[in-house]
Amino acid sequence: MLPHGPVPDRLTKRSLVTVSHAIEQAALATAEDGPLVVFALFQRLPYFDRERRRYARIAARSAVTVVGMVGGAPPQLPAGVSGVTVDEQHELAREWTVLALTPRFGAVLVAHDLGEVAPDAVTLEAGRLFAGGWSFRRDEALHEVLRLRELFDDQLPAPVRSVVDETVSRVRDLPATPGEARAEAAVRLLAGRVGGARPAATASAETTDEPTRLLDEPAMARWTSADGVTASGVLPVALIGVRVDDPAGSPDRVIRRSVARETQAVLGALTATLGPADRAVRLDEREYLLVLPALTEEQAVGAAHRVHESLAGLARSYPFVTFAVHTVVAVTARRPLPVADVRHALRWAVREGVPVATVAAAPTGVTVDGR
Repeated sequence: MLPHGPVPDRLTKRSLVTVSHAIEQAALATAEDGPLVVFALFQRLPYFDRERRRYARIAARSAVTVVGMVGGAPPQLPAGVSGVTVDEQHELAREWTVLALTPRFGAVLVAHDLGEVAPDAVTLEAGRLFAGGWSFRRDEALHEVLRLRELFDDQLPAPVRSVVDETVSRVRDLPATPGEARAEAAVRLLAGRVGGARPAATASAETTDEPTRLLDEPAMARWTSADGVTASGVLPVALIGVRVDDPAGSPDRVIRRSVARETQAVLGALTATLGPADRAVRLDEREYLLVLPALTEEQAVGAAHRVHESLAGLARSYPFVTFAVHTVVAVTARRPLPVADVRHALRWAVREGVPVATVAAAPTGVTVDGR
């Protein structure tokens, strides 16, 4: 179970993808050192579907290829791939593992989902944080094969177990290659440089100053991977819909000379409540959406109250305009994010005069928060 040190590395999903592909590429390389055993655990089906062709090629070259999936194996796996299932409540459900083992070679990655997002994430999906480590040392891979062999013993067909056991026996008969540490040092250097790169086109996607985390709708769609590979059920995200209206009797916005300054003040008050990994988007003239990864509902409701307090503080600068503020809170692991449901609930909150409302994770209605 990597790492063996006291403190595991904190790794972004982007860096894990880089290392995973390196291990998979090693499994695809032509070498007379078989038999080859490959294990891979995928948290959700969309992540495997992205790599399906790669694993079909790996299975064609390996003696055993085992793919684990949370909630059930896909109905159709590539030829030669053995599927195992992981219960959603099991600790393995949050594990990302890829390993390749032969009598002469081994590489392994093991990481556990922290349910957090890096503050400087290029996208919500790429910035997901994991705790774990990786190694290109054969005996490290051997330890993980033994662990997974035991965990999935009742799901693996007898012929698969037999090949795994044969490979393990041959590994134990041969000493590890003395130069493994040198090769691993080179791989770590390359992986670190690739994982730290940030494409210029994506880095400039945000439309305002970086510290504000204020995006327009196209940039928000890119950040939430709306058009990329993502999956429901892996990362909870709090959505706070905010509507800011002028109270009845206020001077018409058209004739108020301060309306532009007021709008900027509202934006400033909203973004002031954001944490480092949070984002905000202006949906229209009066509606906004705050996206706060990895918050519980209690924390999200607290954030909504802070939004009210922050906007109420604007009265000190604009004494003749006291904004009417309504917020709706939803904590969801659905992808794509249920923005339409939040906006629908926000209209309900305005109509019913509810300052802070909450929406169920699978929105079927709105309940009033005690405020």
